[in-house]
Amino acid sequence: MKPRSTPPFWYRALGYGALFLGAVLFFGPVLFMLIASLKPDHLVLSEAGNWRAFFPTEASLDNYRSVFDRVPFLRFLFNSLFITGTIVAAGLVVNSMAGYAFARLPWKGRHLFFLLVLALLILPFEAIAAPLFYQMTEIGWRNSYQVQIIPFIANAFSIYLFYTFFLGLPRELEESAMMDGAGPWRTYWQVIVPTAKPAFASVAILTFLLHWGNYLWPLMVTVGDTYRPLPVALASFQTLPPIQWGDIMAFGVMMVAPVMVVFLWFQRWFVQGVAASGMKN
Repeated sequence: MKPRSTPPFWYRALGYGALFLGAVLFFGPVLFMLIASLKPDHLVLSEAGNWRAFFPTEASLDNYRSVFDRVPFLRFLFNSLFITGTIVAAGLVVNSMAGYAFARLPWKGRHLFFLLVLALLILPFEAIAAPLFYQMTEIGWRNSYQVQIIPFIANAFSIYLFYTFFLGLPRELEESAMMDGAGPWRTYWQVIVPTAKPAFASVAILTFLLHWGNYLWPLMVTVGDTYRPLPVALASFQTLPPIQWGDIMAFGVMMVAPVMVVFLWFQRWFVQGVAASGMKN
């Protein structure tokens, strides 16, 4: 096999330059928000149009203390962590078992049911938001945790990701487990799950990102602060008088921080999952 030649220097420099530019475009607003959250309110917008926007002048944590004084931020944070964490945890179990059943277990009608699951991928949530809202109102679930959790545990895209990953696993794993007397449940929990950490990490990150920033549905089904998650709380905080841009930036930083932590925590397995999917395709 002929060895792969090294790309020329200018080609690599162009690639790294494009990656650096992309990093600046994506991380620039986050950096601006972080630095603005440390500034007095009167400097946040006055320095936004020049290079001083990215340097903390008169830095302090007063804006963060002000957020906790003005709104029950810890309550909003708990709501988002509980709702999103429950969706992720329950979704990993439900969607992985569904993906395994579609990919590895022989049962009548599985191809037809899998096509129905794939059909759900083209259906936007906005198309079912109104009838779902009516249904949740009829059963008395409005303004609760379960109305923000249960409808989103099963997810067609997550099932598809698990399905594609499980298809690529060697059949010898299950055959060896069957020779040892393991049934489908034991094979799934003791053989398949330990080998599917990259897939679980990828689905966990994507699900967390999707529901951590969910705004439309919580806005429709929550009233007051008791069950309100961070995105809806932030929208209300932006219009809460007096409007303090330093406080708003501090609120935004504390909302983004858990996302960064989750991604860094699962980053290694996420990259492995993306690489494995690329090799299989």
